[in-house]
Amino acid sequence: MELSTIAKPYAQAIFEIAGQSKSVSSWSDFLAAASAIMADKNTKAFIASPGKSKDQKFDLISALIGKITSRELSKQESAFINLILNNDRSSVISSIADAFESAVSNANKSKNFKVISAFELSDAEQKAIVEDLTSKHKTTVAVETEIDKTLKGGVIIKEGDKVIDTSIKAKVDALSVSLSVN
Repeated sequence: MELSTIAKPYAQAIFEIAGQSKSVSSWSDFLAAASAIMADKNTKAFIASPGKSKDQKFDLISALIGKITSRELSKQESAFINLILNNDRSSVISSIADAFESAVSNANKSKNFKVISAFELSDAEQKAIVEDLTSKHKTTVAVETEIDKTLKGGVIIKEGDKVIDTSIKAKVDALSVSLSVN
């Protein structure tokens, strides 16, 4: 099952809780910290270790998130960590954070895009992409850029689970598939 499919219900529930308690920014910080922690290879190894109890895993994750956010976790945040660990969904945290940020953007009538390119984009190129996306979506647009040298050229634009792939790598892969079919 795709991570975004698993992440959406969690993100939507968190968004509703955050909206009711007026704690969207706290949840955003919490999810960003949790994503960073769960992406660490040592944390992944610790969580995957069968010799560690759920309580030990919970205590470590909670302490690390508390340290990054410089605050104690709320009861709801602690319950969320427990839920994620009990359902073996720690690998989905990053997707949950992305889906949550997407829900926040939609509520604010803005959209967040990730633009992945083979090379660093100039300010003019970034501005052109923002202008194109703004006119296409008729809303405020924020763009986060990332470099992936394997693309060779072109860009990949992502918004949530929607992807526009104009990279040379994608075109070469498509050509390869069509040649192998014939």
